[in-house]
Amino acid sequence: MRWRAAVLLLIVVAALLAGLAAGTVPLSPGEVWSGLLRGGTPSAVIVRELRAPRVLLAFAVGGSLAVCGSALQAMIRNPLAEPYLLGLSGGAGLGAVIAIATRATGPWAVPVAAFAGAMAAVALVYRLSLVAGRRLDPRVLLLSGVVVGSFAGALMSAIIVLSPSAGIRNAFLWLLGGFGAASWQALGVFAVYAVPPLAVIAMQARSLDLIALGEEPAHHLGAEVDRTRRLVYACTALLTAASVATCGIIGFVGLVVPHAVRTVARPLHRTLLPLVFVVGGVFLVLSDIVSRTVVRPLELPVGVITALVGVPLFALLLRRTLA
Repeated sequence: MRWRAAVLLLIVVAALLAGLAAGTVPLSPGEVWSGLLRGGTPSAVIVRELRAPRVLLAFAVGGSLAVCGSALQAMIRNPLAEPYLLGLSGGAGLGAVIAIATRATGPWAVPVAAFAGAMAAVALVYRLSLVAGRRLDPRVLLLSGVVVGSFAGALMSAIIVLSPSAGIRNAFLWLLGGFGAASWQALGVFAVYAVPPLAVIAMQARSLDLIALGEEPAHHLGAEVDRTRRLVYACTALLTAASVATCGIIGFVGLVVPHAVRTVARPLHRTLLPLVFVVGGVFLVLSDIVSRTVVRPLELPVGVITALVGVPLFALLLRRTLA
């Protein structure tokens, strides 16, 4: 276990350093270290003020979305569950776009509106997925999430096109996801929103293990299924809202990362959640590096890169699930 932890730590450090070096102006490893350690060097401004908050924000957002996917997959016992496919990202994006269109001010306005949109999407998806006898069908839940996400996307497009505000039209690129506007302030605001729900999900690790076995076994083994479900849905909605408000809609992280981790090991959630957070952070940092370098000096939205990886995996998992 120690050598695995050491290898994972080396991968994390390498990914973060690569994120600091990559960009429109490539930096050598020596320039990166010089910029980190000495403030008077030419690379210091680039490394400290531009790339360091971007890399750390990408790591935090990627880890949070991966934890959301892992928790939702255990909660509804569906390997295809993740915030983007369940409509949370679409609802959060709609709330954020409405806040931007109405010119809401303050660092908290857009995240709060995004959270309200995500919670509304959760409620609507949950209501649509209830079948006869008020039984929750995981397959219907996924389909409901896709429908609600598409509906929210259509409303976002209409608001952006019809809004008289010139700034709202730039939201098209923002909705595809990206870290071009990353700053230390954005990282701080995201941390304020993300740390509490991450801690709550971590405390529900044992309940998630039991619920993954099924509702009836979980009840018999002492899990409070309804309470855990409410907590997990609220926490994943808050994490998704914070991510969308910070960097736009980035899909498939919560789908790709948990499955990648489970192909290597199948630990209990007490170990799985921290591992998924770290791997999710590395995945999104690497995706951001690709988005900045593949068509340099232009920059692709990060959501495009994650979708190129996630859609084939989704198709493969869907085929296995329906087989």
